[in-house]
Amino acid sequence: MEFKPLGQRVLIERVEESTTTASGIIIPDNAKEKPLNGKVVAISSELANKGEIAVNDTVVFGKYAGNEITLDGKEYLIMEEKEILGILK
Repeated sequence: MEFKPLGQRVLIERVEESTTTASGIIIPDNAKEKPLNGKVVAISSELANKGEIAVNDTVVFGKYAGNEITLDGKEYLIMEEKEILGILK
């Protein structure tokens, strides 16, 4: 299924964090916080014209940013451009 965001929105797939610490301790799923960064999967045509954010960019966002949706069994976030704090290079 293809999803095209409207307005000034982006579709983001969260980047999964490591389940093991540097010292080898395994972190259980219920103790992990959801990551605050993700990969841009789709952008609206309005944002594509601006050229600031592109598909495959890794972005950082706030803890309560966006709305969660499920497409084809995978979880994504839809958020407005203003909710994105920055782009990781």
